[in-house]
Amino acid sequence: MAWTVRLAAAAEKTLLKLDPPIARRIVKKLEDIASDDPRRTGEPLQGDERTWRYRIGDWRVICDLADASRTINVVRIGHRSDVYRH
Repeated sequence: MAWTVRLAAAAEKTLLKLDPPIARRIVKKLEDIASDDPRRTGEPLQGDERTWRYRIGDWRVICDLADASRTINVVRIGHRSDVYRH
């Protein structure tokens, strides 16, 4: 059973601003992650086992995983140089 991907407003806004080839690459990767176990590909953020990060080239996708509803909530998409800064 596949997982569902939901984009937060900020993540969707960032995705729409990216160059089309990069945006397509990120969307394809999210589809691949959702078709299997999302914990097989990414890594958990330190100190939080529900929040995971996925590397897609120089870009990072930060997600919250909800096991009960099998939902991948994309919180943030950003370049590796500044995605972890708040």
